[in-house]
Amino acid sequence: MTPERLKVDVRSCREAVPVRPRLRATATGVPERAATAASPGAAGAGSADADQALDVSVVICAYTEERWEPLVAAVRSANEQSPKPTEVIVVVDHNESLLARASSELTQATVVPNRFASGLSGARNAGAAAARGSAVAFLDDDAAAATPDWLAQLTAPLADPDVLGTGGRVDPRWQSGRPRWFPPEFDWVVGCTYRGMPQRDGAIRNPIGANMALRRSTLAALDGFRTDTGPRRNAPAGGGTAGTDETELSIRAAKRWPARHWLYVPTAPVSHQVPPARATWRFFRDRCRDEGRAKAALAALRGRSSALSSERSYAARELPKAVGRGIADAVARRDLGGLLRAAAVIVGLTEAAAGYASWYVRHRRSA
Repeated sequence: MTPERLKVDVRSCREAVPVRPRLRATATGVPERAATAASPGAAGAGSADADQALDVSVVICAYTEERWEPLVAAVRSANEQSPKPTEVIVVVDHNESLLARASSELTQATVVPNRFASGLSGARNAGAAAARGSAVAFLDDDAAAATPDWLAQLTAPLADPDVLGTGGRVDPRWQSGRPRWFPPEFDWVVGCTYRGMPQRDGAIRNPIGANMALRRSTLAALDGFRTDTGPRRNAPAGGGTAGTDETELSIRAAKRWPARHWLYVPTAPVSHQVPPARATWRFFRDRCRDEGRAKAALAALRGRSSALSSERSYAARELPKAVGRGIADAVARRDLGGLLRAAAVIVGLTEAAAGYASWYVRHRRSA
């Protein structure tokens, strides 16, 4: 999902947000809020000494043992933060074998099952329900904090009540090497920060879910992530509607608190593993088409203006530059990969548009 830079209207009148809600499951599997005392900000974020703990729970969602080694690395990187988090929670998404192994071997984490709807959204809600920190940071099971101050950098802006939440940089770690045809403008295909995103701290429409944080009270006030918008295990190429749940939540939060904003924090990086299966032409095409379908569904749910504002700017501004850059590389450097990257940009945009159109045709017929 492509974050959008926003003009932030900072007003003096701010709605108080409770910091420490207790979350409990509703009938739909989404956490709801219990009454708590109101207090702005995230206590201690960015100001604790090295031997103190940040008041932040790190939630890592997992669903398959095929990612066991990256999961272990993710847990280790979270525990090696300075200052340390309040806790590291691993949520296992409806996989009894993985739950048993994680409970036995991941001794530096609290392991809980996802008792909500299967999928990433339900797992994130389960992690938030189990969390004790006043803020929650989400890290993918195939991502790892790149620096010891990742968590402090990511959560420090939450001390400002005008900040709804934050998203850090997500750097791809290609296990089989980056394909020469893969344009950096499409790194969102593999869940990573892409060329065209801001280089400095700035307001965005939504963070990338592999590296984001927000106050637990904010998540509770919004009734958590929608469980019908997140990734599905049986989706094309394993991509599902990846990123839709955090985008939908971000849009919903911005509409509820229009004077507030989401903040991009590039100084809080994580490295995200990209396996060989995701470095293929087929995965690229399938993921782009699925992205188009996901954006069509989001536009129907939240309106085209909110769901597509970033994508329109990205397609109009960044993609023509990407095509020109690829052609220039081919001419000036005799780099055949430049032509392949230019072609991949055109194909990716075409597939996304086709996915968007196909969703509308299918749902118009069924309406």
